[in-house]
Amino acid sequence: GRLSRGAEVTLPVHDLALFVGAALLLNLTPGPDMLFVAGTGAARGRAAGLMAALGVGAGCLFHTLLAALGLTALLAASELAFNAVKWAGAAYLVWTGVQMLRARPAAATAEAPARRSGSPFWQGALTNALNPKVALFFLAFLPQFIDAGAPGQALALLALGTFFNIGGTAVNLVVALAASGAAAGLATRGGGSRMGAWLQRAAGALFIGLGVKLALSSR
Repeated sequence: GRLSRGAEVTLPVHDLALFVGAALLLNLTPGPDMLFVAGTGAARGRAAGLMAALGVGAGCLFHTLLAALGLTALLAASELAFNAVKWAGAAYLVWTGVQMLRARPAAATAEAPARRSGSPFWQGALTNALNPKVALFFLAFLPQFIDAGAPGQALALLALGTFFNIGGTAVNLVVALAASGAAAGLATRGGGSRMGAWLQRAAGALFIGLGVKLALSSR
């Protein structure tokens, strides 16, 4: 059936139940975004983890808008554009990881490391937005649930992408809370400053690894 609202707006969407189930499973599957949120929450605390999750959601919204405007198809068709975005994203991830490795949380206040390491929201947003594989995923996944050739395809892409993004953001918020809570629990058992330093360096190494993985990936 088609997803409709009222008598005026009808979206050319089919197999909505299948889409909801697939979206749920995909959002629960660990990936780079979830690792980013978990690492940020564990190393920099609950607030930073939550902001990282919201930033990833903003990046997904960006990809949804690109798909609705048809720009994602251009990225898929152009190897040059794909590689340009890929290398920009990889460089940003590696740079972020290096900055976290160079920080000295043990000699600073609890808030200072987060400030020196940059805004977790924008880190999450840029990490997602500069990953061309996310754009290609939206291009490959969402159209499977939209009637080919029907009017309103752009609006349908926007609706499905937004729904997918809401679910993913909810999952990442829970991950941020769990990771930050686990890290706080370990810190209270002693060696809190050392634990914070270790977690921040581990997160930095994680970001560098994600950057290298993105750089070595292909379409």
